[in-house]
Amino acid sequence: MTPITNTNDLIAFCEAIKSAPFITVDTEFMRETTYWPKLCLIQAASENHAAIIDPLAKDLDLKPFLDVLADEKVLKVFHACRQDMEIFVNLGCMPAPVFDTQVAAMAAGYGDQVAYDSLVRQKLKIDIDKGSRFTDWSRRPLSEQQLHYALGDVTHLAKLFPKLRDRLDKQGRLDWVSEEMKALSQPALYSTNPDEAWRRLKPRKNSVKYMAVFAQVAAWRERMAQERDMPRGRILKDEGVDEIATQIPTEPAAFDHLRSTSKGFGASKFGLDLAEIIRNVLKNPESFAPKVEKSAPPVQVPPSVVELLKVLLRIRCEEEGVAPKLIATVSDLEKIALDDNAKVTALEGWRRKVFGEDALRLKRGELALVLNGSKVEVVELD
Repeated sequence: MTPITNTNDLIAFCEAIKSAPFITVDTEFMRETTYWPKLCLIQAASENHAAIIDPLAKDLDLKPFLDVLADEKVLKVFHACRQDMEIFVNLGCMPAPVFDTQVAAMAAGYGDQVAYDSLVRQKLKIDIDKGSRFTDWSRRPLSEQQLHYALGDVTHLAKLFPKLRDRLDKQGRLDWVSEEMKALSQPALYSTNPDEAWRRLKPRKNSVKYMAVFAQVAAWRERMAQERDMPRGRILKDEGVDEIATQIPTEPAAFDHLRSTSKGFGASKFGLDLAEIIRNVLKNPESFAPKVEKSAPPVQVPPSVVELLKVLLRIRCEEEGVAPKLIATVSDLEKIALDDNAKVTALEGWRRKVFGEDALRLKRGELALVLNGSKVEVVELD
């Protein structure tokens, strides 16, 4: 089993798969000590061809394969594709169209976020040896055991996908999955724009000065992490962004009195740069503060209504054979409990038909939950 390490071999493989109706794709990468994921392997298979591609090979140009990923005539099948998609987007390619078998398995009734090995065991009756899963994929040469494990990820998936697709087709749920896939192909989902970095954090205040410093410190940290290819937390931990925005140190030495910064931070280039950034922000905080809609005062969520909605959700999902997590989160249920027009996906599209409409009817007193022996049932009320 020899990985593809030169462009000519990759072109030949891509010629063999580019007319296939679908290909399965997986990656092996490492990012424990980096900001950007280090792509170590790409695996791909059609129903008749399979290969391991070595992106670390010096004589390899990935463009032929990236062109296949972008070809809308070929469906790209992944399992839990979020991180794989991020890797390819960073390479300048948005795979499309895509099909995520983890999402599909939730729609088909295999449970919440079912693991790949569990799905293969259920659908193909194959037990996967996961011994190579956490090995160092960046070291060369790779062992036969590693290569066998890596290739199995896509060859098993090529057999599993048609079975899962057929099951969803019989259930009339292929459109459900297609709807979910649209969200995975939105470029904003994979944005690494430093100016938007503050959005992934949880600011504790909404004052102009706090938010201005908070956003600029988060942006600085993101830039440093990207430039140095280091995890964000090694530059500054999340709680450090909040503490700096709260304390607003304007001199480098002041950073050494904070709990979230390391010893000597103030005298480092990090401390010198941040102090200058903060002083500049304070000259005109309004111009640096992101526009954040002020949230309404918190409203007490009626816990009894949420509990009833949880029971209804579980009943409807058991009846439909779909994972509850794919329909609604606890946060969604809390919003529905407070507002019949809540902006949640549970009240949209196919989810509304499966659960959302009945959730509103339960609130209006048109449905009731009754205990019939040991089973809770939903009954219509006149």
